[in-house]
Amino acid sequence: MWIPRQIEARLLELARTRPVLVLTGARQTGKTALCRHLFPEHHYVTLDLPSEAAAAEHDPASFLARHPLPLLIDEVQYAPSLFRHLKTVVDADQKACGQLVLTGSQPFALMQNVGDSLAGRAAVLSLEGLGLAEIQATAPGAQLPEILLRGGFPELWSQPAINAGDFQRSYVSTYLERDLRSLQQVGNLLQFERFLRACALRSGQLLNRAELARDVGIASSTAGQWLSLLERSGLVFLLEPWSWSADGFGNAGKRLSRSPKLYWSDTGLLCWLMGIDNQADLLRSPLIGALWETLVVGDLRRALLIGGGAGRLHFWRDRNKEIDLLLERGGRFWLGDAKWSELPGSSDARRLHQVAAELPSGCVEARTLVCRAPHRFPLGNGAEAMPLIELASSWAPV
Repeated sequence: MWIPRQIEARLLELARTRPVLVLTGARQTGKTALCRHLFPEHHYVTLDLPSEAAAAEHDPASFLARHPLPLLIDEVQYAPSLFRHLKTVVDADQKACGQLVLTGSQPFALMQNVGDSLAGRAAVLSLEGLGLAEIQATAPGAQLPEILLRGGFPELWSQPAINAGDFQRSYVSTYLERDLRSLQQVGNLLQFERFLRACALRSGQLLNRAELARDVGIASSTAGQWLSLLERSGLVFLLEPWSWSADGFGNAGKRLSRSPKLYWSDTGLLCWLMGIDNQADLLRSPLIGALWETLVVGDLRRALLIGGGAGRLHFWRDRNKEIDLLLERGGRFWLGDAKWSELPGSSDARRLHQVAAELPSGCVEARTLVCRAPHRFPLGNGAEAMPLIELASSWAPV
């Protein structure tokens, strides 16, 4: 079962205008399937095969002779020496576009090689798991609790019979055994799994690396390395706080948070790490608010990435108030808060009004409470309640 992806049009547009297309993202987000679907005429080779990876790394000229353009190379990060030769191939015909498509599951390592050898030649996009609109288009009857539990890995929605818990367990095991051992940064796998669970319990919270390290029983430097590893693998992301000086509004003397917030990229994996495996436990869990916030922030971030990243997404936190979403675009602001409620009241928008009062007069475009209401409705004083399915199209129209 093929699941259409919202990023498809953007990928095809870039392939028409750039020599090299690079698609990164976590494992199992559908990078290979998407590229093979969009570029069926490209020769395909995966460096997941040790023999192909060795050939590409140690004898790249022969490797490229065996695999002519147009070419799709999967998991290209396993052959870093190949990139210099790809530059030569691309430069041989600078007018040809979309002839080389690369995918990789370790974005930071891949991007370093792209920057060193293919700067100015490559268009780079990141593929996240399925967004809410993609899931509901595939499974129209899916409700939000089920979506939170299953998450956004395409295989779980293309094959509904798969048990989500079994999938998540296998995913963590494969990730621990394969990717981390290949990166050689984790010595104690059991301790690292405890670290994963500790990070899961902090999704939607300010990141305190020292506290995280103390709770797991590891050095602060180790916690920093492991957290960087999760970021590089696309499993988590950090949302930075908004600051006055960073966005050109001068120093207003406000004590705003300087710590980022930690979020998991997939709520299904997050639920499994939290020990939540059924809807009854989910709906009773005190963590439901953090899970909902993770879904909301992740869905908007995904839409911004697909649209080319227009606008900067932050959160606001000072000593007295906090809101989950602050989108700044050209000196205009969209303010949002995530609330696990079907019928929020006007008092629930209080923090949105407080933050709006701190910003330059007339610059706030929207005050949005993202909730489970079936339809949007006004909350008074310029604020409105909005279902998550409408947030991306309202704030980040393509």
